[in-house]
Amino acid sequence: MWVFNRSKGRSGFSYSSTAEEVTDEIDGSGLTAIVTGASSGIGAETSRVLALRGVHVIMAVRNIAAGKDVKEAIVKEISAAKVDIMELDLSSLASVRKFAADFISSGHSLNMLINNAGVVGIPFMLSKDNIELQFATNHLGHFLLTNLLLDKMKETTRKTEREGRIINVSSVAYCMFTYREGIRFGKINDPKSYCSFWAYGQSKLANILHAYELTRRLKEGGVEITANSLHPGTITTNMFRHLGIFDGLVSKFGKFIFKNVQQGASTTCYVALHPQLKGISGEYFCDNNLGTTTAIARDMDLAKRLWDFSMELVKE
Repeated sequence: MWVFNRSKGRSGFSYSSTAEEVTDEIDGSGLTAIVTGASSGIGAETSRVLALRGVHVIMAVRNIAAGKDVKEAIVKEISAAKVDIMELDLSSLASVRKFAADFISSGHSLNMLINNAGVVGIPFMLSKDNIELQFATNHLGHFLLTNLLLDKMKETTRKTEREGRIINVSSVAYCMFTYREGIRFGKINDPKSYCSFWAYGQSKLANILHAYELTRRLKEGGVEITANSLHPGTITTNMFRHLGIFDGLVSKFGKFIFKNVQQGASTTCYVALHPQLKGISGEYFCDNNLGTTTAIARDMDLAKRLWDFSMELVKE
């Protein structure tokens, strides 16, 4: 467990707060949330805690078997939990479209969309749609998913008169490890200049810019839906599995210097459920408090350009 940064911020929570602590006494009954990447790590813990608070959780997972194991563990602990599993491979635009169509046809409402799934530090490879895999999985799949489900969330908001929330799980890596120009529009698929860390940072910057531009569009439309991004903290999860010797170091020493999964899921659950955040949109959160971003993450022109670029990539 981390031994520093324990002081509470303005929210009343801190770096070391857990997901259960930041949602204590919050009633999520009647709400429905989609959580991507819910079969492990902070996605699984986010699903568990939301279910604990009465939220109907749709676990959007690529690995159905792993998802079933997580669901069984949640239901065993929380007998009243409402948890469903649906298959989703965010690296495939066809899979994203099928998931969205299936969800809409299910008749479920949608109050929260938690874009959590991601890959980090993988060698250069292309998705099924011939897009660099980290950009495809971490940003583009979530971008398309959000667009396809937005009308359903708008409908739910109108019917229930309850604010909808979209949460993009980003990373502080957006400013530590990314290409100088931020988003390499002309070199997304360039294997010669590819760097796994920088490509990850690029995708995480895209998460922030996506929420920023989406907020602008939602406000223009007068829609009662918020869109925010966050850094969950550095957590000892299987996301490091592609990083060779670094993965070994994380496994051995991570518990002493990084957050555990319960702490790692806290900011996501805070932004998704806490009443303190009503009406707050286009912001970036860290350690269960409002965070600050670098200028590139607030670049309106870059955010709009990314939106247009992404729309072109997902066009059928």
